[in-house]
Amino acid sequence: MSDSNYVPPRVWRWDAQDGGRFTNINRPIAGPTHDKELPVGKHPLQLYSLATPNGIKVTIMLEELLALGKKDAEYDAYLINISEGDQFGSGFVAVNPNSKIPALVDRSTATPTRVFESGAILMYLAEKFGAFLPTEPAERAECLSWLFWQMGSTPFLGGGFGHFYAYAPEKLEYPINRYTMEVKRQLDVLDRNLAERQFLSGDNYTIADMATYPWYGVLVTGDIYDAQEFLDVGIYKNVQRWAEEIETRPAVQRGRRVNRVWGAEEERVPERHDASDLDL
Repeated sequence: MSDSNYVPPRVWRWDAQDGGRFTNINRPIAGPTHDKELPVGKHPLQLYSLATPNGIKVTIMLEELLALGKKDAEYDAYLINISEGDQFGSGFVAVNPNSKIPALVDRSTATPTRVFESGAILMYLAEKFGAFLPTEPAERAECLSWLFWQMGSTPFLGGGFGHFYAYAPEKLEYPINRYTMEVKRQLDVLDRNLAERQFLSGDNYTIADMATYPWYGVLVTGDIYDAQEFLDVGIYKNVQRWAEEIETRPAVQRGRRVNRVWGAEEERVPERHDASDLDL
């Protein structure tokens, strides 16, 4: 429980922390906690992930590439259950030393290529397959600006607002107010931009949209944090229009189900090794 008279100690000690539901998976050091090799499937692209917003970015991208007919974008998606500490296994840490999902290994290269951080994976795949990233310099710069806007802004939404509003052991007014203000400012940034454009960076659907939709699009359509009324998301009409349009895309609907282990049974596809896994 909180103490309004709390005074930070001279030196913070890990054993003094109450992390609530995250106590068992958060720690102030890096590196593996146990030996566990990663499985390897039949496709060149190996994804190790979970259907959180950051994980969904990549599975949407892969399904969109396949929908374009990019057959070499076929992939195996293995589940990394972060609540059970899978991200601290030695094999996963070798792919992502930051122990966060998602992580990708491209085994089609002479030496297998590891890529971690969701934005980096989206860029890597866009450049590898020549899709969803403009090549004209000004358009490319606009797309990447929105991609990096998402990467820099979302920690305030997920780690800030989401944590204190939905997950913290108790409701604390100051941090909830602080992060609510910032999330609403970000939604207003998006809403003003989308008032003049169909998609974030212009007329074309890009990796900027794929990166931003699983966070801000899903926030306004109601699938994370159960905070739509609290945030009064109905006032962000342009964000809602954009989110609803993206949600109609078959590849988005497929990508959202990969590595999902919660929700309705028919929506759960814990692992994906073939397109037919999503058709069952």
